[in-house]
Amino acid sequence: MRLLLDENVPRPLQQVLTSFVLNHHIVHLLDLPGWSGTQDETLYPRAAAEGFHVVVTNDGRQMQRPREVVAIAASGLHRIEYPHKHPGLLGMGVAIATVTAGLPSALALLEEAGGPRLITLRGVDPTVASRLQAIDPAMNPPRFWPTSL
Repeated sequence: MRLLLDENVPRPLQQVLTSFVLNHHIVHLLDLPGWSGTQDETLYPRAAAEGFHVVVTNDGRQMQRPREVVAIAASGLHRIEYPHKHPGLLGMGVAIATVTAGLPSALALLEEAGGPRLITLRGVDPTVASRLQAIDPAMNPPRFWPTSL
């Protein structure tokens, strides 16, 4: 399958995906001459005409804009979104975690699909409490923790 990463997808995500999503061709829109700034209403039919099968986007509002929805439907392409609004390094981590965790299953589903599918990858919760646990062994020693170090 040929996947087109929309320009709102961070470029480092492409590097991560190409290292483990094998047997699929992943292209970032910014690597295609003359594609930068392409409006979504034009992007989907253009991507279909160029032989892409999937558009991956971070644009969670795209499906709320009627003309874009019509363009997506008319293109016959699969659409995968991973909406989140986290900036900086946290945002990059959330994007990488969300897409790398969900994309293999999404692609397997698309391989069996008889027509276009709209997939939303569920985000990873970036809050500190949900992502890690920190223990001070001096205050709360785990079982078998030596008392004299």
